[in-house]
Amino acid sequence: MIEPSEKVRRRSRRFMRIFNRLRRFFATTFIGGLVVILPLTLFFFLVRILINFMTNLVSPVRALIPFSEELPGWFLDFLALSIVLTFFFALGLVVRTSSGSKMFTQFEQRWLMSLPFYGVLRETVRQFLGRKKVPFSQVVLVDPFGSGTLMTGFVTDDELGNGYVTVFVPTGPNPTNGFVFHMKEEDVKYVNTRPEDAMRSIISVGAGSSSLFDLPEAGKAVEGDTEKELPSSHN
Repeated sequence: MIEPSEKVRRRSRRFMRIFNRLRRFFATTFIGGLVVILPLTLFFFLVRILINFMTNLVSPVRALIPFSEELPGWFLDFLALSIVLTFFFALGLVVRTSSGSKMFTQFEQRWLMSLPFYGVLRETVRQFLGRKKVPFSQVVLVDPFGSGTLMTGFVTDDELGNGYVTVFVPTGPNPTNGFVFHMKEEDVKYVNTRPEDAMRSIISVGAGSSSLFDLPEAGKAVEGDTEKELPSSHN
């Protein structure tokens, strides 16, 4: 005969199992809905921020337009936005010239870089607009010692401006350690594979390295799913 205390313990365990199942069910269901809704929410939130930014940017220009009381509101917004975009375009033309770029660089280094968080915001905007490449986006094979042994690496900086690129060669199975090499770009073999696949082969101490030898066509380097022209080598 089962004692009353044993019955209580069994009922308690049964209740806890049911409670845990219900908790996991509601938690996974809630997270599933959050995964669906959160990207849309963030998208509309960013769109709203962009609209508010453009509105705040256009409003002062709109107030400077003469005879604004006699013009339709939509025409004023269109005209003010056109003026702002034209100003951006003209500023871009000035910065594209060698003298304009030099003047802006000097002004930026002397005044703007001293502002708090300006450097971080500058790099973030350049990366978001594609003006600065994301590190580790290009997988390469390098032979830094000329021994014929190839090492898997990632381009971390290709804006040195002297024909050299900076390559990080991680060690396996711990890719947080590695070596930094500054190599001539003509000595770097760009690989037609995804960075995550290359990193996976490093973590697995070389397993699955066959994709690393899928080299792109001569004269082209792969960055993610895009290709860029490489400078021709001169021996």
